[in-house]
Amino acid sequence: MPFTQLQTELDERAALGLLRTRRTLDTPQSPHIIVDGKSYLAFCSNDYLGLAHHPQLITALQNGAQQWGVGAGAAHLVSGHFAPHHQLEMQLAEFVSKPAALLFSTGYMTNLGVVQALLGKADTVYADKLNHASLNDAMLLSRAQIKRYRHGDMAQLAEQLAQTQTGRKLIITDAVFSMDGDLAPLPELLALCEQFDAWLLVDDAHGFGVLGEQGRGSLAHFNLSSPRIIYMATLGKAAGVSGAFVAAEQVVIDTLINQARSYVYTTATPPALSVALLASLQLIKNGDDRRAHLQKLITQLRDGLADLAWSLMPSDTAIQPLLIGDNHQALKLSEGLRERGIWVAAIRPPTVPQGTARLRITLSEAHSEADVQQLIGALHELAC
Repeated sequence: MPFTQLQTELDERAALGLLRTRRTLDTPQSPHIIVDGKSYLAFCSNDYLGLAHHPQLITALQNGAQQWGVGAGAAHLVSGHFAPHHQLEMQLAEFVSKPAALLFSTGYMTNLGVVQALLGKADTVYADKLNHASLNDAMLLSRAQIKRYRHGDMAQLAEQLAQTQTGRKLIITDAVFSMDGDLAPLPELLALCEQFDAWLLVDDAHGFGVLGEQGRGSLAHFNLSSPRIIYMATLGKAAGVSGAFVAAEQVVIDTLINQARSYVYTTATPPALSVALLASLQLIKNGDDRRAHLQKLITQLRDGLADLAWSLMPSDTAIQPLLIGDNHQALKLSEGLRERGIWVAAIRPPTVPQGTARLRITLSEAHSEADVQQLIGALHELAC
């Protein structure tokens, strides 16, 4: 029976320490949650600015549902494009200093749609080897020629670009790498795009709202602007709600409206979500105090864990991976924290390379210094 084979494969994953399971939250997203009936201090959410349960966003969502209902009813190109969608797209474009923007249901669907719409068999995509799975799947779906370069290796990328003589060229990269927390060398990548006449798709899922002036993202952090840049960001992390968007030149956005299958052939997100996101965008713009507190917590954590046997990977962002190495040891450490009422996820292959299992500690503005100190103390106990 096929089911027997499936169960055997699951058993094999479990033996390797790679089996994934879900846990159910019984409270809204926040640093202090109840999971399967037990209270935890959580360090595994991407709610970087603590907006997922913000009262202003809750009120905005309620008002949006009251005015616009709870469903879009159709795809954007049929009858599902509402005034709040349109208003949000215009404000997002302005916020990230691009001519136009387009909303998608998720970041995954955004990346699939953008790469598939812009590239074909005659073109080439260049990808950092540590890119998010959505970018990896997007380049496969595009059917373009694929060249992957070592993480952050601009010399190898330059060699690959020089070898390509025909077709469109698109470099795709995370801005903040989701499992390492480090930043892509965006200025160097843009320089290569200028040299070799390529586009640059920047996935800023973990930088939008956190980095740059007023939280305008990684491009603002590096003070970069170019029509060659296609900018993507998600709206369910620092923005606290749901969805994603891409911002670019108008001709790129028009092409996506016509050719991005994950946009054309899916029902639009509920317009009430866009109402909530418009409120979120204002909180992000005025959130310098939130970002300053988050940076203070990052420094506190790195200082507090500097003398552990396990090393924090180099990162100045809210993603602070503690490198363990062995899958089972990472799971054991995660379980030890859970027994102490602290929830930190163990990340294992294939999400990260073999031999680099880790605890992915993520900090939020909603954490307190006492919360971070509790985590530091628990990790020191477990290290003894």
